[in-house]
Formats: sequence, C-alpha cells, structure tokens
Amino acid sequence: MRMKPVLIFFFFAACAMSSKAQTARVLADRIIAIVGDKIVLKSDIVNYMDDMKRQGNELPENAQCLLLERMMQDKALILQAEKDSLPISDDEVESELDQRIRYFIMQYGGKEAFEQIAGRTIYQVKDDFRKSIKEGRLAKSMREKIVEFVKITPNEARDYFNKIPKDSLPFYETELVIGQVVIHPKAGRELEKFAQDELVDYRRQIESGQKSFETMARLYSEDPGSKQNGGRLEINKSQKDWDPDFKNAAFRLKDGQVSPVIKSRFGYHIIQMVSRNGEDAVVRHILRIPQVLPEDIQSVTSKLDSIRTKLIAGKLTFGEAVDKFSDDQNSKFTAGIMSGQGGNFVTIDELDKNLVPYLSDLKVGEYSKPMVFKEEQDKQAVRIVYLQRKTEPHRENLRDDYDRIAQRALAEKKERVVEKWFQEKLPTYYIKVEKEYQNCESLRKQFPNYAVN
Repeated sequence: MRMKPVLIFFFFAACAMSSKAQTARVLADRIIAIVGDKIVLKSDIVNYMDDMKRQGNELPENAQCLLLERMMQDKALILQAEKDSLPISDDEVESELDQRIRYFIMQYGGKEAFEQIAGRTIYQVKDDFRKSIKEGRLAKSMREKIVEFVKITPNEARDYFNKIPKDSLPFYETELVIGQVVIHPKAGRELEKFAQDELVDYRRQIESGQKSFETMARLYSEDPGSKQNGGRLEINKSQKDWDPDFKNAAFRLKDGQVSPVIKSRFGYHIIQMVSRNGEDAVVRHILRIPQVLPEDIQSVTSKLDSIRTKLIAGKLTFGEAVDKFSDDQNSKFTAGIMSGQGGNFVTIDELDKNLVPYLSDLKVGEYSKPMVFKEEQDKQAVRIVYLQRKTEPHRENLRDDYDRIAQRALAEKKERVVEKWFQEKLPTYYIKVEKEYQNCESLRKQFPNYAVN
C-alpha cells in the first residue's frame, strides 16, 4: 500500500486537540528521525494515524513505517527546495492558511466554536502552522520541479494499459461531455427600480430602529441560504468565490453600519457589518431579485434560438458563442464545458435533473433548443446545450478512455522518476532513525545507509 503525500498532515489532527492534550503530548514527544537539519517527531506519526482513524480509514500493519518513510522523503525534498531557492511567497502560505482555517470554521460551526475546540485563537493556530505549511509547499514544488519535463507517449500509454489484468479494468456508466450557453433574462427598468426602492425602505426602517436587520432579512430576503439565519454570512476578503462587488461593499463598512443598495450578479442587496477581524468578517444581507416577466424570458429565448441557428449553420463556433454571450461564470473559462468528478466527463446523476430529459433525443454534435431553468437563489435563466461527446456503459478501453489511461500512466512514470531522484539524492544527506524503526523494511530500502540512534 502506498500512502498519499504527507504534507503538513498534522494540521488537521492538532487543531482538534485541546490545549491541555497538546501540552501533555509535547511533554512526551521526541525526535524519531533526522534528515539533514530537518526532524520528524513521534507526534507527527501519532497525530496523523489518530486523525485517519477518526475519519474511519483502515491503516495497514506497517503504517508507521510507511508514514515515516514518506515524511523523511518530504524532508529531503524540502532541503533540496531550500538549496535550489524555490520561490514560495508569503502570500501563498497565508492563502493556504486562510483556506484551512475557513474549512475548520465551517466544520465546527463558527469561529468561536473552532477556537474553543482548538484551545487557541485563530492567530495562534496560524502561528503554530505557518512554518509547516511553507515546508509542505516547498516539498510539493520540489516534486513538481523533478517531474517538470516528464511526458507520456501513446506507445507508453498503450503498454501501461496492456499490463492491466482484464478483470481489473474499471467499468464506466454513460458519460457525457456537455457545453452550454447561458443567458440571464434582465428585468425591466421599472422592476429594477422597484427592488432598489424596497431595499432603501428596509434600510430606513433598520437605521431608524423600527426593525432589526435580522428580522427584515428573515421577512424579505430572497437568499434561501441565509434567510432563516437572519441573512448572516461569514466571508473572507481573500476568497475569490464571492461576488467582488458584494465583498468590496461589505469590507468598506464599519461594525454595525448598513450599506446603501449595491448590485451583484445575484440581484440587489443591503449589507450590515456585524463584526470584522482582519480579513474575516461576519455580515448580514438582504437580497432582492428584480422580477423577470414572461416577455423578458421570451426575448432571451429568441436570442438563443438565433445563436443556435448560427451554430447549426457553421457561422459561429460554440467557443465563440460562449465567449460572446454566456453569463455562466462556472463554465465561461472552459469554453462552456461543464465539469464533473471525471473532469470534462459528467455522468447523468451529476446533471441538473431537469436537463436530463432534453438529452435523450440529442445526438452527438447537436444543439438543444433554448430551455428555461433555475439557478442559484431560484434565479431564472435560459440555455442551449451542446452534446459534444457521449459514451455508452463500457469496460475501460483505449478508444474511449485514452485520456484517463494516459493520465494514470503519466502519474506512474512521474513516480518512478521521483523514486530515482530519491535513490540518487538520499545518500548525500545525513540521515538518522530511532532504533525502534530499524526493522522497517521500506526504510532500509529507501535509506540504506541511515544511522541508528
């Protein structure tokens, strides 16, 4: 069994420990391996294994040996990365720290709950793990540098595939490559102004003390994700998945302040700053979506029908249609192609259930007629769909599945190149291992000249 790269793994386990438990563990900790001037602690192994067990993962009998081998490999990669002066910016490190912290805040139900479980403040957690995250990124960058120019040829992919036992080949259900051009109908000026005027009135009532922002959000907000929670959202300034206009307006506010009406891609909002801590903030918002009338939808449907006619006649490519007309942010930069767990391939169960009936009569290379559907916050939109490719249920083969076979063959080839690098580089480092691990067969193969403490 090969384990996935162990990079800063203990971040997850340690954050879930109380400060008291961590203190006890530090007192009992010890160095079990040294690579150059880098160390591996016993707690590194224990924390990772405990975390894996908590997640319900089964560990092999030699898990400690495999983990220690991988950690020592990472230390060698870090040493070489530092020697080669691979660039890792502070912004990259802070971005990853923020991403991980946000993950835990979401998992534990808020910033306060996370800090209580961790036994430390957000800033203390960041200080504890900043170095580890930087080393993790260095190890990853060094691996990428080692395999930077490794390529795979069709013959190598074929040889890799032919070595797989036929009864071990995976089975795939029907898979599709689907593109779409999506246009959002725009409400008329009067209804746009009506939505804005509603929000102006809500703001007046809130600022005069007649109603609380939380109450108004529960009564009038059209954001189903936050409506019942009084419009409450936790946002981070560096997150790129927030609408930029919404985020910028929120971070201009002081605590308790209510924004004027602002527009985002979802509609119109007023925002209240609840609290801010650096780049993290808790806000409340009320969303109003201007009503779209049937004639607005019909106008967009006619426009998409005209685009479809040009596509069928070859006067317009699908990529051009996406670039010029599509409002879908998720597929705008993938030439309109939807993505799923299989990359560009999607399965039927990954699709919007309302889309599936339209695909039954659509042949490969054809474009659907315009169809009305609902997006986030029940926002109405119209789309045409392009069926680029379709596979029938089948056992994996070179004709239908060459790309993913080649990807696996490439990954295996890269692993061999990294292994060769270790064989050449590891003997040049000072390596020392605790006596209790000297019976690890994998360590003896990977580090044949290590010293025993």
